[in-house]
Amino acid sequence: MKVHEFQAKELLQAHGVPVPRGRVARSPEEAEVIARELGVPVAVKAQIHAGGRGKAGGIRLAASPDEAQEAAAQILGRVLVTHQTGPEGRLVRSVLVEEALRPTRELYLAVVIENALGMPVLMASDAGGVDIEEVAATSPERIHRLPVDPAIGFQPFMGRELGMAIGLSGDLLKQGVQAMGGLYRLFAEKDCSLVEVNPLVVTEDGRLLAADAKVNFDDNALFRHPEVQALRDSHEEDPLEVQAQQMGINNYVRLTGNIGCVVNGAGLAMATMDAIKLAGGEPANFLDIGTVNNVERVVNSFRILTSDERVHAILINIFGGMARVDVIAEGVVRAFQEMDVRVPVVVRLAGTNVEAGERILAESGLPVVRAKDLGEAAQKAVAAARGEL
Repeated sequence: MKVHEFQAKELLQAHGVPVPRGRVARSPEEAEVIARELGVPVAVKAQIHAGGRGKAGGIRLAASPDEAQEAAAQILGRVLVTHQTGPEGRLVRSVLVEEALRPTRELYLAVVIENALGMPVLMASDAGGVDIEEVAATSPERIHRLPVDPAIGFQPFMGRELGMAIGLSGDLLKQGVQAMGGLYRLFAEKDCSLVEVNPLVVTEDGRLLAADAKVNFDDNALFRHPEVQALRDSHEEDPLEVQAQQMGINNYVRLTGNIGCVVNGAGLAMATMDAIKLAGGEPANFLDIGTVNNVERVVNSFRILTSDERVHAILINIFGGMARVDVIAEGVVRAFQEMDVRVPVVVRLAGTNVEAGERILAESGLPVVRAKDLGEAAQKAVAAARGEL
């Protein structure tokens, strides 16, 4: 789960990380009042769950309260298209009005999970203000990493080591250690998957401030944090992804292709998407129905995919291990019975109770296209999406 920049900064501030003075506004008039109270100049920043706002015109500086009002009027209600939103963009419903900063340096701090190590890793760089992916590609030596054993947690010596590596000294080093500790505490206490400050700026008067922030949470741990769930902005999430979660399908991600996928197992789901692309098509989603032997889960998967106007064909790829193929087949039959399925459906079944599953589909008389293996299924799905099957 993602949150807005202003929410991320509130969380950071609550954990001892200094942030610029600012408040969120949902109207131009509110932005003018906030700018007057803060004192100018201010920055007016679009609040959407995507990066690249500045390049898309979603961040503006204002030298007066009237300019802040005008900037907010130009940003609010606008559909902002960035490299992370996709071509459809995101509607801006609020702006963050905060004090404009004059940084002398821009740094980078983050806490992420390092899967290879199985523990959180503190990351720091003296190259802040740009995408960290660009730094990793062009100057990887400028990114410093330090694993943090969860049994021990963050210790000040870790912060000093990283702080000195990115050129901090004296009082700035003390502030940097405090900021790193705050990032780690937030990460651990709220079950985050990412806490990132980019940039962490050094101001003219010698302060370290989190000028921009991103906080993502582990969806699987949200049940422990109702206070985090309260921060969710469903307007910023894909409606079909929200609907899928409400139906108990937590492993659905909508993509931009036209071939819907219903698969059991994350690895097989990714392999299915690869096979579709190899066959010349584009997957419309990632969907892992898991190993639950539940007819309703299959029916709900169809409800999601048939609600997506991008989907021109559906590929069902099931390899039954703990999941029973006959239950999946029953779900397919019921889906056709309960809804108007107007797109071609390609089915590949293998594994536990596959004979029973094949028999259920054969006796149903459904107009599904059968495939013996994944390669054939992908080719038929691509052909079906093109209207060639």
